[in-house]
Amino acid sequence: MQIRDIIRKVKQIEIRTRKKSEATLMGQYHSAFKGQGMTFSEVRPYQFGDEIRRIDWNKTARFREPFVKVMEEERELTMMLLVDISASMNYGTRTQLKKEFVAEIAASVGFSAAGNNDKVGLILFADKVYKVIPPQKGRKHILAIISNILTADFVPATSDLNTALQYMLGIFKRKSLVFLFSDFNDEYDSRTLKIVARKHQMLGIRIYDDKDKEIPDVGYALFRDSETGQQVWGNTSSKRWRYEFAEAQQQRQRVVKEDFENASAGFISMNTGEDYSKHLYQYFRKK
Repeated sequence: MQIRDIIRKVKQIEIRTRKKSEATLMGQYHSAFKGQGMTFSEVRPYQFGDEIRRIDWNKTARFREPFVKVMEEERELTMMLLVDISASMNYGTRTQLKKEFVAEIAASVGFSAAGNNDKVGLILFADKVYKVIPPQKGRKHILAIISNILTADFVPATSDLNTALQYMLGIFKRKSLVFLFSDFNDEYDSRTLKIVARKHQMLGIRIYDDKDKEIPDVGYALFRDSETGQQVWGNTSSKRWRYEFAEAQQQRQRVVKEDFENASAGFISMNTGEDYSKHLYQYFRKK
């Protein structure tokens, strides 16, 4: 894309997603994700019903009347967006490419986080980690993240989820919110998934296109794997061939969903162009 096209696309995404995040998601996001603990706010005179254990004994002795410490939740969190940029994500047959859909969802959760004064960071990965944008606050930072997703060089290589998850474990010691975007077409180690989900609060978001699930009858066709370059002929006129393809895809999704559930992590599967805000709203409510 040309620079002006990128700017236009980013602005369009900002307009759409800020409306959704402010109208639908921000309140649920705020209540769904807990802070890192309690922090001191102020000291005030004791009021009927205050907990005795909150009494500030030093100030109480000095002024000869009871004072209590007021604590409030430490709300600031860090959100990390892990985005698969293998070549299969630069694809789409509906209204959007997978990467454009990811950029829009990432913008929506990013603006929700920014509205809550949380930091947001980005990790772009395929067969390795290609780019890391450290967590920061603010609208301009979210716009930069959207731009980086849209302009990423999508890599003709098998995606390695383990590498991205291990990088997350090694760099981010404090508990974070992890949104993992991928089509999950490649293998990964479910044990690594469990370790990350135990340390961080994680949601896997599977992005798929209609043609990822079912192939139409177009006769004999040559299929090419966008990540490995492997080619294979298929007889799409065969009902059995189409059934086995669709069944294999459904089985793959079931396995991934089970792995996330077994790891006590969230998992959502979304079709490109779908109304993602409903899925996110339901997930936030459950949390």
